[in-house]
Amino acid sequence: MRIIILGAGRVGESVAESLVSEQNDITVIDPDPERLRLLEDRLDLRGVAGNGIQPSVLRRAGADDADMFIACAALDETNLTACKVAHDVFSISTTIARVRSPEFLEGDALLGKNGFAVSHVICPEESVMHYVHLLIDYPEALQVLEFSQGRAHLIAVRASADGKLVNHTISEFKALFPSATMRVLAIYRQDAELHVEPGTRVLPGDEVFVLADKDKIRDVLGAIHNFDQPVRRVMIAGGGKVGLRLARSLTGQCQVKIIDLNRKRCEYLASELPSGVLVLEGDATDEDLLTEENVGDMDLFIALTGDDEDNILSSMLAKRLGVRRVIALINRRIYAEMMQGSTIDIALSPSQTIIGELLTHVRRGDVAAVHSLRRGAAEAIEGVARGDARTSRLVGRRIEQIEWPKGARVGGVVRDTGGVCELLMPYHDLTIQAGDHVIIFIPDKRMLRAVEKLFQVSATFF
Repeated sequence: MRIIILGAGRVGESVAESLVSEQNDITVIDPDPERLRLLEDRLDLRGVAGNGIQPSVLRRAGADDADMFIACAALDETNLTACKVAHDVFSISTTIARVRSPEFLEGDALLGKNGFAVSHVICPEESVMHYVHLLIDYPEALQVLEFSQGRAHLIAVRASADGKLVNHTISEFKALFPSATMRVLAIYRQDAELHVEPGTRVLPGDEVFVLADKDKIRDVLGAIHNFDQPVRRVMIAGGGKVGLRLARSLTGQCQVKIIDLNRKRCEYLASELPSGVLVLEGDATDEDLLTEENVGDMDLFIALTGDDEDNILSSMLAKRLGVRRVIALINRRIYAEMMQGSTIDIALSPSQTIIGELLTHVRRGDVAAVHSLRRGAAEAIEGVARGDARTSRLVGRRIEQIEWPKGARVGGVVRDTGGVCELLMPYHDLTIQAGDHVIIFIPDKRMLRAVEKLFQVSATFF
């Protein structure tokens, strides 16, 4: 695909990096030539210096024959205006805007074709907040991803020695845990992927990816990791947009303390947040401050400042002072890879939380959801089976009859039966029906094209 990205900041850079790796033709627009030069040196893309809302700049970037326009500039108004110009002047059908303001929601008439002509809205702050919420709801998990509007969840969990299913083979799981609707999709041992077979044994320390029905998630997590105590006390370092949203959303669910270095920002936080939230002015890397505020009594410490180094240091310090679980927001991929699973329990990358939303619109075929896994190395995709036995590679065929790409694993099939969505395990004799949502784990992105073809219908379908 020919894709134009407006903005070479953190979000734009991460989006470009992910899309370039999939052999897309990428052009990045940014007013800073030096920033573009650094991107061009590192990635196989073209940079165009200039103001992305100007038609002349868009034309130089190749807007006349672009398939998609992604606006990731710092300002909402720039992104909205650029999408309008891209759609009206150059007839780019798919326009995606990064919008920070919660007042702009996807589907509003203001964003429609007669408004700013935005096809889809992405909000990194909202995505991060939602993702952290899932981690708070399931404290045993390393990663929680939703499919089919929450009916199915893909969870990553670290196997603990006292887990009921640990030291058993996958074939033994059903006998040990007959009530669970679940399927093991991948196991990583010391960062190396294991070949998942019925005889594969789960050992303590393994990172296990399991697809499960939402009603069984808690039981599945407990069976592999054992149960952690619920999160009731949370300390947040950083009172920016994400920190504010998270603190506000946790009111009534948890006791929340939020720390920010800027006095004016603290005053603003105090005026915006309920009285039950304690706002502290100070440096989250200050050991004395954390000790005074009894950080060791917290169930969860979340570092959400705009500085990666501060987030890493404050999280490591909080862990040393006794916090049970720490999450750090880390923008630089290399830092996140270094810190994940070390002193820091979860290294959260804002770009990885939104990249799946973008990839949903890039994937060929009828794709309902995409989630990036293992820092972009793997992927889980939810596709919709369309057509009939003549026009589809899936519909009307049993699981065992379908030519799945070697290495790809079918996690589950979500089927609407009379208005009720049900997660079905992909046994060999399960027949795919039109409208089924099929969830597939892809350990290597080189398989993507073959998987996408499965969800494409022949021309006779139309």
